[in-house]
Amino acid sequence: MASRLAEHPSAYLRSAAHQPVEWHPWSAEAFERAKRENKPILLDIGAVWCHWCHVMDGESY
Repeated sequence: MASRLAEHPSAYLRSAAHQPVEWHPWSAEAFERAKRENKPILLDIGAVWCHWCHVMDGESY
């Protein structure tokens, strides 16, 4: 399945498209789905230029 982030306008979100996590961009639909499926929200904050964000991505996801 292609990642929903692969074509996202945000370079940071596109950089996460290869990860095995099924990421969702911030949206009402994402929160509605989490509520409907009784799942928590994992908020990942970072930037393309952030070295430690990339390190964490490589080690955590």
